[in-house]
Amino acid sequence: MYKKNTVVITGLGVISPVGLNADALFRSLSIATSGIRRCDADPLSKPFPAGLIPESFTERFTKLELPYLDRCQQMAILAARQAITDAGFDNFAEYGQRAGLYYGSVKGGVATEQAWYQQLLVEGKQAARPFTAMAIMQNAGASQISIRHQIQGPVMTHGSACSSSGAAIGEAFRAIRDGYLDVAVVGGAEAPLTSSGFGAFDGIRALAMADPTDISRSCKPFSSDRTGLVMGEGAAFIVLESAQHAKQRGAACFAALSGYGISSDAYHIGTPNADGQTAALRAALADAGLQPSDIDYFNAHGTATRGGDEVEANAICAVFGARSVPVSSTKSIHGHLLGATSALELVITILAMTESFLPATAHLDAIDPKCALNHVANTPLFNRQIEHAMSFSCGFGGTNVALAISKHREMPARRHSVSV
Repeated sequence: MYKKNTVVITGLGVISPVGLNADALFRSLSIATSGIRRCDADPLSKPFPAGLIPESFTERFTKLELPYLDRCQQMAILAARQAITDAGFDNFAEYGQRAGLYYGSVKGGVATEQAWYQQLLVEGKQAARPFTAMAIMQNAGASQISIRHQIQGPVMTHGSACSSSGAAIGEAFRAIRDGYLDVAVVGGAEAPLTSSGFGAFDGIRALAMADPTDISRSCKPFSSDRTGLVMGEGAAFIVLESAQHAKQRGAACFAALSGYGISSDAYHIGTPNADGQTAALRAALADAGLQPSDIDYFNAHGTATRGGDEVEANAICAVFGARSVPVSSTKSIHGHLLGATSALELVITILAMTESFLPATAHLDAIDPKCALNHVANTPLFNRQIEHAMSFSCGFGGTNVALAISKHREMPARRHSVSV
């Protein structure tokens, strides 16, 4: 048996509805500031609550670049660049096959795709604009990042619905731990706030109704009055590397990625199953060599759908007990970023550990008795030491991913600390 590498997290990057970098994200989390806003999606007649980023990123790219870049890829490039710079890298050419990129996204360039269908079906155009094909690819975000930073090893795109970036992170973790890579850029991006995206989810009655008094309160995971999920957009990335490699270059780390569990419900294309979820949770604990009692914070999938929250609560209870680990769903303030949600929520879990606080589930005024857990409700809790934490995601099709992180005391510790 060979000795496996310890895998550490050395860089963070975020473009989200609640912050355009890690420091801004922490500020929003520290006071549970909502990034859920009204979103109009022409030609749909009704507006939707959404985790919307009220900023265009086109000015950050040249006119030659833009035809290749959907909003999804723009955000992916920017968030990945943040993480890479944060970790002290720029170009990975010298690493050859020893550097990789693992990426998660459900749709890729959906706005570009919808624009082409508009031109085809309404305007009668016979061919798309140049480079449309490159802008709609599911793997375009990963490809664009690898080109810009010369990542020449495996560049992999995962598409397991809402667990996409979680699976990407987990597989990169294994590649480094098992000695195939020294460093990897990992994460995901999504830009689904289009009429086709809203219409598809509205068609299965999954979307939340806008809160009648305050649209920013529309996402209410685990609440008795929850009405459905709120879609969001954004990108989140981290840099993973072996502890040995990080030490050699004098880097500090935020935490160690200590465990990864993945499972499939093998049950239903759109309905979750608690048995599959508990399998992923237990697999992550076993992989990290941890007991359920070791976990000090649990970032839940918590989409605010009627059935999904109940199933997840049952799975958490089965593994941790109903009143043990503190639980929250931060989707209540940033929405559901689909393929990017695992990556964003892992970054949030990392910040919780480094800043010693428990993020809250906002708008949780009345806990559903069927979702009875040790909820961190409404207000974040500070001065809470976290040695080990877990982030959990699951998606349509039944793929579940659990990621465990742990404090790493053999290297200098990093923080993204700001005053609050």
